[in-house]
Amino acid sequence: MATIGEALSAGTSRLRAAGSESARLDAELLLGWSVGADRTALVAHSEAPVDDASAASYETALQRREAGEPVAYIRGIKEFYGLAFAVDRRALIPRPETELLVGEAERDVAWRLTSAPRPAGTPNVRIVDVGTGSGAIAITLATLLRKRRMLAEVTLVAVDCSADALALARENAVAHAVADSATFVHADLLPDSEPPFDLILANLPYIPGPQIAELPIAASFEPAVALDGGPDGLAVIRRLLAALPGRLTDEGSALLEIGYDQGPAVQEAVAALPGAWTCRIQADLSGQPRLAHVDRSTLRPAAR
Repeated sequence: MATIGEALSAGTSRLRAAGSESARLDAELLLGWSVGADRTALVAHSEAPVDDASAASYETALQRREAGEPVAYIRGIKEFYGLAFAVDRRALIPRPETELLVGEAERDVAWRLTSAPRPAGTPNVRIVDVGTGSGAIAITLATLLRKRRMLAEVTLVAVDCSADALALARENAVAHAVADSATFVHADLLPDSEPPFDLILANLPYIPGPQIAELPIAASFEPAVALDGGPDGLAVIRRLLAALPGRLTDEGSALLEIGYDQGPAVQEAVAALPGAWTCRIQADLSGQPRLAHVDRSTLRPAAR
């Protein structure tokens, strides 16, 4: 019977040979999932034996990872913004860089709710998460606003063109106790039945189609519709931008995640919209341009 340390060493070697760029981390996550312990416990108890059932589970997980399947799909869970989300092949795995969008959305909503008095009867702030996938953006924002005691003052809609992805998002909303605080809509981009929104959030596919085949093999397990953004990666984003003039309120904003090299093209598309608009590109923690802030140019102070 192998010890935890031995199992980790052997698993790391196998995954490294299979081409994993994070072999040790992958092995730790998979062994921890198999034995029901976190990574800290594995390090602290490296001499503990791995029982037969856990060893068999670990072996199956290693084989799946060797074949390229993402660790998140094998474990069925992905951490995002300090929360745990159920994930499977119905939706894209949440990425750390998307946490920037959530943080800026929380800041925007807080500004809207506190920058001026809100007399009784003031309409809720209307928010839509377009292409919600697993629901990570909408659900995380809802939990953050709940902590601020602001959730009752917003109306939150989560939209996806995939009925399967919406089912996963609903499951995650139930798990985080916000299912009653959001409406899930099956639609292509913005649902026609909804009135204009104050805040539009979107992490839409932005990988250029010709580059999909060049992505790591793990990406082949994710839904192609959640990755493929057309010839230059901006086909879906441009469709959403074109809808903004009629689907944003007069004081509305949009926050769109984009590829690191797409800022100039997105700004050009925003400049072509009817009326006066601004588009500010914000870098993520790694310094890469990542988030487009789109506003009507005469709305409010740029800093808030």
